[in-house]
Amino acid sequence: MATRITKKKAARKPIKKESSGFMQKLSSLLFKGFLWFIGISVFFVLLFKFVPVPFTPLMAIRSIENKTAGKEMICSHDWEPLENISVNLQKAVIASEDGTFLKHNGFDFTAMQKAYKNNERGRKIKGGSTISQQTAKNVFLWQGRSYLRKGLEAYFTVLIEFIWGKERIMEVYLNSIEMGDGVYGAQAAAEHWYRKDAAKLTPLQAAGIAAILPNPRKFTATSSSSYINNRKTKIMRVMRTVGKIEY
Repeated sequence: MATRITKKKAARKPIKKESSGFMQKLSSLLFKGFLWFIGISVFFVLLFKFVPVPFTPLMAIRSIENKTAGKEMICSHDWEPLENISVNLQKAVIASEDGTFLKHNGFDFTAMQKAYKNNERGRKIKGGSTISQQTAKNVFLWQGRSYLRKGLEAYFTVLIEFIWGKERIMEVYLNSIEMGDGVYGAQAAAEHWYRKDAAKLTPLQAAGIAAILPNPRKFTATSSSSYINNRKTKIMRVMRTVGKIEY
């Protein structure tokens, strides 16, 4: 009787995908990087809720630009609590930059839509960024336009609205934004343009500073040009409608 010998088929070894291990490591690395970013960003937002912002990316960029151009590296910046900054200036920047600052949660979608339509028509009159968005950009981010920066700007805007609140946002904004060539913040601007403290700014002087914010390196707050005078007049008219500021 013949014996039938059957050969067992060797079990197929699973084909290892070399890329799978790499992708897992990459995913893990990206996830850890994301968590680190969230942690560090929240830490600095919490820190600047209580501590004055000493320096901003824009200040560094302007200093480098001046040095590259062979100009003097001027950076005038003096932090002042909000109570030491004239309410006239607070009203002026609201009137000029963000009329719904006290009402929105960081974003003015109506203004953004209007700015988008104006840009499409080539009639850029005013951007759609709120004071909250401008503060987030100036304190935490670089200048320029990209989807990445706009996304990060939105992220930091949500953070400061939630953690800081309106009063602190206004305080940081008025102490950090560019108000002249090498001039940052209300106190430095008041001294530079009017030789006085920020607490003593009149409505007209506050409107003068607010009028140059779209391009503070090009315009001067004390200018008698028709463009600046028209902006001052418009800002002062809107200031009267702002009423009492309650954060």
